[in-house]
Amino acid sequence: MTHTISPPSPATDAGSNPPPRQPRRLPPLRSFRERFGDPAFTVVSIGTLLVAIAVILYPLYFIVIASFSEPSAILNGQVWLWPKGFTVEGYQRIFADPAILRGFANSVLYTVLGTTISVVLILCGAYALSRRDLFGRKVIMMVFIATMFIDGGLIARYLVVRDLGMLDTIWAVVLPGSVGVWNLIIARAFFENNVPGELREAAQLDGANDFRFFFQIVLALSKPLIFLMIMIHLVANWNAFFDALIYLDDESKYPLQLVLRNVLIQSEVTSAGGTAGLDSYAAAQRLGELIKYGMIVISSIPLLVVLPFMQKHFTKGALLGAVKS
Repeated sequence: MTHTISPPSPATDAGSNPPPRQPRRLPPLRSFRERFGDPAFTVVSIGTLLVAIAVILYPLYFIVIASFSEPSAILNGQVWLWPKGFTVEGYQRIFADPAILRGFANSVLYTVLGTTISVVLILCGAYALSRRDLFGRKVIMMVFIATMFIDGGLIARYLVVRDLGMLDTIWAVVLPGSVGVWNLIIARAFFENNVPGELREAAQLDGANDFRFFFQIVLALSKPLIFLMIMIHLVANWNAFFDALIYLDDESKYPLQLVLRNVLIQSEVTSAGGTAGLDSYAAAQRLGELIKYGMIVISSIPLLVVLPFMQKHFTKGALLGAVKS
């Protein structure tokens, strides 16, 4: 009887040599674009953004330092990073006029009231127009859109405001432009894409009527849109002065923008004609320049303080309201 002896395996034979190792493969050489493309793109992008930020922020910074500098230094190009010949005379002359504080209070009132009316009307109207069960909603929407292309003009608007008895009242400032059609379209698209009909049907099964569904559910889902509308109308109402210029006669009702405009015009007339309170034409021109820069700073501070806190809601609301699924 013969026996076959199998050869020892590498694992059991302690004295055997280990198996040969496979040659290590070197990673393929990357091209120049692969090695330096992404870092170069990052550097260029960061540099471009820094330049854009500087171009946007420096004019604002220059106006601030110019309002505290001597106008002669500004005209000679000496004001660049820091004020030259520090002075607060422009601000003293601005706030010495009680009309400035009264105009500031009027602007706050017009902005808060106008923004509230606009946001309420746009949200309610846009939600109604987004409902597919609203009879004639396409015709109503076309009527709104037609107002973007057909305008009766300034005289027609003035006659309408006069016939409604709103001349020289607060309503002449906040009501005529309270509903912006473009904002209505954005809000309507937001509701159509983010408030499904199944959600309304589920709320109706739980006993919620249309008003309760809108105020408790729809508005809770529409915070980005609400902040977007508030931000847009805050800026528009704060900077508005033309309606007040046309419809208001009582100077005690003027908003801040219109008061500052009148102060600037008065300072220019004073510098051109000369007065007994100013020593010379050069002194009057100097004071006019200080007032001009100071007025820009005063009218810009409220928006610069409020808007950064609403920026993220503005971006989200604009995207959600502008994209149609």
